Amino acid sequence: MPHVDTHCPYCALQCGMRLTGTRVTPRDFPVNAGGLCQKGWTSGELLRSGDRLTTPLIRRDGELTPASWAEALDLVAAKLRELRSSHGPDSVAVFGGGGLTNEKAYLLGKFARVALGTSQIDYNGRFCMSSAAAAGLKAFGADRGLPFPVTDLADADVVLLAGANSAETMPPFMQHLRGAELIVIDPRRTPTAELAALHLAPAPGTDLALALGILHAVVAEGHLDKSYVDLRTAGFDEAWHIAAAWWPERAERVTGVAAADQRRAAAMLGEAHNAYVLTARGTEQHATGTANVSGWINLALALGLPGRAGSGFGCLTGQGNGQGGREHGQKADQLPGYRKIDDPAAREHVARVWGVAPESLPGPGRSATELLEALGQERGPKALLVFGSNVVVSAPRSRRVQDRLSALDFLLVADFVLSETAERADVVLPVTQWAEEDGTLTNLEGRILLRRKAVDAPVGVRSDLGVLRELATRLGQPAERFPVDAPTVFEELRAASKGGTADYSGVTYDRLRAGEALHWPVPSAEHPGTPRMFLDRFAHPDGRARFVAVDHTGPAELPDAEFPLQATTGRVLQHYQSGAQTRRIPELVDVVPEVFVEVHPDTAARAGLVEGERARVRSRRGETVARVRCVASLRPDLVFLPFHFPGEGRANLLTNPALDPVSRMPEFKVCAVALSKVDA
Repeated sequence: MPHVDTHCPYCALQCGMRLTGTRVTPRDFPVNAGGLCQKGWTSGELLRSGDRLTTPLIRRDGELTPASWAEALDLVAAKLRELRSSHGPDSVAVFGGGGLTNEKAYLLGKFARVALGTSQIDYNGRFCMSSAAAAGLKAFGADRGLPFPVTDLADADVVLLAGANSAETMPPFMQHLRGAELIVIDPRRTPTAELAALHLAPAPGTDLALALGILHAVVAEGHLDKSYVDLRTAGFDEAWHIAAAWWPERAERVTGVAAADQRRAAAMLGEAHNAYVLTARGTEQHATGTANVSGWINLALALGLPGRAGSGFGCLTGQGNGQGGREHGQKADQLPGYRKIDDPAAREHVARVWGVAPESLPGPGRSATELLEALGQERGPKALLVFGSNVVVSAPRSRRVQDRLSALDFLLVADFVLSETAERADVVLPVTQWAEEDGTLTNLEGRILLRRKAVDAPVGVRSDLGVLRELATRLGQPAERFPVDAPTVFEELRAASKGGTADYSGVTYDRLRAGEALHWPVPSAEHPGTPRMFLDRFAHPDGRARFVAVDHTGPAELPDAEFPLQATTGRVLQHYQSGAQTRRIPELVDVVPEVFVEVHPDTAARAGLVEGERARVRSRRGETVARVRCVASLRPDLVFLPFHFPGEGRANLLTNPALDPVSRMPEFKVCAVALSKVDA
């Protein structure tokens, strides 16, 4: 049987793999060097899952029942026309996903703004990368998760990981860190922290205070790279004015991290020849997430790391196409090429590519959390179209989200399985999954990849691109404006991105098929790509990076007598995101079949709980029931829950929808909770 070289359907590492039918074997690709995690090894089982949807479903008398494609699409179009006629274009909203290919993300954004005319589009990457993106734009003038290839990390002497548990979330990544001493910032003693030379465990929500304490030590102990700061940055004095007040002993009182360990971290970084500072969701998913990341960027700039060969700052993107998904039009405020939707020149360029008038394009819409909250409200959308996301499990304050979905006049979900969100839809459309069609993705290092078709989709299943064209033509658009062929869509994406920050205009399918390593920007067909950004200058007009003056304020919600503990959430090795994919693979479910809550043994004892017992975890927004795991290394004031599970096991029944004022990121990573026995 012939094989196809392709990429894993899960995280942004986008490991290289080979598919022979549905059998997976790893291949030697730079980011994974022949390795795969357990999810990657078992990903072929998704292609033969018995839960696959193969026919459209329409809700009749309260039940989802099979229908023809023509009937389903006609119904959707009729509902959309009716709502737009009665309530205007913003009565229809679109919610996308960070796993969609570049072509799908691009065409979905175009569909929303041209076929629907709505400003109400955002995507689940808002829950993932938005704080790091906002901080990167402020500091460097451009946002690319890693502005250097992953393989550069192999030469690092020291790597600081802030809020990253890569040993579980992207295990093949860890081989690139084998030669480095690791400093791991995490309130939990994770498998990644177990590998660290120095593990710093701050109280949840105090990441910025710790970054300020380490920055203070860097300057006070003589590790400031003054020549770099003078030549390549701006704003140091303002940032230092704040950090000067955060001597390590003060930071210790707030974070619980010993002042001596803060100084040790500063010395390890300052004395290293090659060093990197990397952030991930643990430090980003806060109502202060942008400021948190700015704090770690300030530390990296003070050490002279960004834009220097062999060192740097970066963010570990989470979702498979979290990078490309936001670059090409799914975000409420962006057009293709990472252009701002309120920039007249950007609107004119994209409108010309699309063949529409610039003034016909809507302005910025609501961010993801705000969009979900507005559903069914008096001034909010009456209909929602969901492509590639499972918001009932993944969004904060998820019972409220469930209620808002119920308040809609119409809900459409396009998915390959009946997710918890699809179960609530009025129409469900069965679409192709990862290995059933060609498409490009952009991994965590800004490398554009071609994920190739390896198997045929089941009879009755259609591509998202085909769905968008069918709906667009029913809404009066010319068919040629919405191509169904991925290479054709990509050709248009190239033109739309040309001249933008994320310029793909020099990328072609032929170059990708030939195996070229193309990291954006790639501004011409002759350009080799940009594996290492900022070596000569940063993307601000003056070429300098910016220190950003930020100060610690703490979490949006503090513990009190009723809710004395803090909860944090995250991933486990065997599952991914909302679990809609991994909960359908027996090998993975056998290892982690249900939600659990990690608790310090003393904390469990005070609540009258023992190992293996079901506990009730309650916050101001809701409660979840989870199996107790006693973990002696956990902070006594903290509990941890994975967020992959549905129903009463949803960790996001608890989480706080408080938003970062810049990125609009919800505060997933800390909320006040109480712990009790289920029968209490």
